[in-house]
Amino acid sequence: MLNNVETLTIILTVVIIAIVILIAILSLIYFRSKSKKDKAPKAKSADISVDNNKTQKEKSYAVESVMDFMEFDRVEDNMIIQKDGAKYIMVIECQGINYDLMSEIEKNSVEEGFVQFLNTIRYPIQIYVQTRTINLESSLQTYRDRVQEIEDNLFRQEARYKDMISSGNYSKEQINQAYYELTKQRNLNEYGKDIINSTERMSLNKNVLNQKYYIVVPYYPEDLGQNDYDNEEIKNIAFSELYTRCQSLTRTLAGCEVNGKILTSNELVDLLYVAYNRDEQETFGLDKALRAGYDELYSTAPDVLDKKMRALDRKIEEEGFNKANDKVIEAQSAKEKALRQKEENMEDLISQMAELIIEQNRTIIGSDIADDAINRVNEEKQQKKEQEKKEEGGTEINVKEKTKRRRTTKTA
Repeated sequence: MLNNVETLTIILTVVIIAIVILIAILSLIYFRSKSKKDKAPKAKSADISVDNNKTQKEKSYAVESVMDFMEFDRVEDNMIIQKDGAKYIMVIECQGINYDLMSEIEKNSVEEGFVQFLNTIRYPIQIYVQTRTINLESSLQTYRDRVQEIEDNLFRQEARYKDMISSGNYSKEQINQAYYELTKQRNLNEYGKDIINSTERMSLNKNVLNQKYYIVVPYYPEDLGQNDYDNEEIKNIAFSELYTRCQSLTRTLAGCEVNGKILTSNELVDLLYVAYNRDEQETFGLDKALRAGYDELYSTAPDVLDKKMRALDRKIEEEGFNKANDKVIEAQSAKEKALRQKEENMEDLISQMAELIIEQNRTIIGSDIADDAINRVNEEKQQKKEQEKKEEGGTEINVKEKTKRRRTTKTA
């Protein structure tokens, strides 16, 4: 019996060990297969990211300064031509929207439209913002012309109303109707004059600014590759390509509720004129230049070197004036100092002059008298010096006594 029990226990232990080993092998196989499945999608995502990096590198463009579009050769057919026809530019003016005053639904639609706008871009663009001072001169001229018409009509109605009253051929209702029309015309005239006055006061404020937003769309004829087109054909191709791009951008901007329009040649010239002539744009506007017939002079700004020369001339003149003024003051002070010294030494000078006169007339007055007179002059001069010393010493003693008295009072 014991042998049978021992054999059974040995068999059970062997079976249990075999089962444990089998379970371990199956679990190992399961975990390995699971780890392979987890690694497979990571590799795929890595491949996708590599592909995305490649596409991004292919679509990347060199960053250019927005000020480059201002270097132009000429403006033709609503385009800015640069570098002897190596680059053509068309500009879209955009009307901004007040995003902060919109509701959440409107903001979401604007954002979705802007995302669509960005997704439609397949070529480089530039965004340019130009700040201008609002020029109300044209509005004022329009108001003045309109008010002048109203005032002329008012004079005619007043003359007609006086004729109606003086003639006596009109009824009371007709006269009242004419008076009503006359009053209405007077009120309209006064209202127009008030508008002109308020607009003129507003125009005095130079801080009234307006921002304009532009999208600059370039085209490079080198994208055509090797071609046998002449300059006129290349310009036509550039115009058609730029016009198509700008129309596409304008339509996509409408989804953001932003209105856009392509600038004409005159508007492009005005844009460049304001960019080049910030200080003179109000005084010498482009519309004034065109009315005066100067349609080829778009830049009124002086040369930079001329500005520096004038600034140096003004500085030299100011420094020269200041230096001359200082030297004149120094000369005057030196002269005043010499005068004070002469006044202080006047007694000595008088004595020296007296001695000189006596010496010159020694033969006439005699040697004894001359020597006696010279001695008297020297004695008098010596007495005055001693008296001045005594007076100075007295004043010093008095000052010392006063200071001592003040000290004693303070200590007391």
